[in-house]
Amino acid sequence: MSLSGPLLPSKLTASARAGLCSRAQWLCTTSFNRPQFLSAQSFSWISGSPSFIRLFSGTSANSSAATQFSWRISASYSAKGKRFNPELNLFNHNSSVRAAKTGTGLQNIGEKDKKDRPASGQDSFFVNEVGTTGSVAFGVADGVGGWTESGVDPADFAHGICEYMATAANGFPEGFNSTTLHPKDLLQLGYENVMKDKTVVGGGSTACIATADPSGSVEVANLGDSGFIHMGVNAVRYFSPPQTHAFNTPYQMSKIPEQMLAQMRLFGGSQVHGETPKDSAITKHRVKHGDVLVFATDGVWDNLSPQDLLSIVAKHMTALGGWIDTRDEFTVSRELPALTEKGNFSKSDNNTLQALLALAVTGEAKAASLNMRRDGPFAKEVQRYYPQENWHGGKPDDICVVVAIAIEEGR
Repeated sequence: MSLSGPLLPSKLTASARAGLCSRAQWLCTTSFNRPQFLSAQSFSWISGSPSFIRLFSGTSANSSAATQFSWRISASYSAKGKRFNPELNLFNHNSSVRAAKTGTGLQNIGEKDKKDRPASGQDSFFVNEVGTTGSVAFGVADGVGGWTESGVDPADFAHGICEYMATAANGFPEGFNSTTLHPKDLLQLGYENVMKDKTVVGGGSTACIATADPSGSVEVANLGDSGFIHMGVNAVRYFSPPQTHAFNTPYQMSKIPEQMLAQMRLFGGSQVHGETPKDSAITKHRVKHGDVLVFATDGVWDNLSPQDLLSIVAKHMTALGGWIDTRDEFTVSRELPALTEKGNFSKSDNNTLQALLALAVTGEAKAASLNMRRDGPFAKEVQRYYPQENWHGGKPDDICVVVAIAIEEGR
């Protein structure tokens, strides 16, 4: 990624152009007020079965029912042990380009060459329009690395379930019994298809996926220790808690190879955790114009805290002109919609605001994972539960990030 200054968009005002930092500047430093965190009392809890539903609203009671939102989405990723390449490790969602296959058209992921997968290691992601509803589905999945000890490639499960969810969302409502696509139902269909797919011999995965509609409503299904954070203007609206059985043992969907099942029946064996999408934690959210959602695998959350994420996003949103610091408060810039469109930082399609945010989060997580002097959340948990291990520094892992910016139409 070049550090030369961006070519400023002609559609931006002169004051906005003057306020934008160069690529080199925003990658280094910028100042912003102390991030704000909402208290636990801000959340309304409603029990559900078998999973629970949490409702959270980031909008005022006077919000117009006619308000329409669009979603500007990019993803970035970096495989463990590989150098992070910002020019290559990036995906920009284009809502005008649709997948060719329907939700039931993909019979086996073996039909799709593995070389077409993103270079995200055992992690994966997807972004796809939901039929013709105007909604979009997106999320991440993290293949459970322990399966490699059994001769199983965990990437097949994670990439497979994302591929099935993407094609199912594209073909909606085909294959579903509802006029609204819920993320748990999408995850369930992807899970069922992977379980039937003979080219996926085994494996397991966590997942955190969402469906976001034009009204500004976002529903999330989270299973395991991938997760997401919902940020308003310089404030954390919500951060998903991980689902774990014990330290470093997340909830996970699993597919046990037939040979292993036979051995377990014959000789017994250790328990294999195998949750299903029905065990997902379900949350529902309302967004405001300029809100930012970050979905990520544990390669991010093991190395960066929610405070770190807010600092990264606030830093870049202010430096690039998406949010404005008036010294008294932060507000959303009038230039935000233009900043999320391609070509407004340079001629490269990669330089949208959402893409630069995804790259910033991935790059910071990668750096933290390799920094042996910076204790991240994982190191602090090891020190808490296993102080005798004397663990310090980051935790190298695959990293996968999806960033979505909510844009209110007409703003």
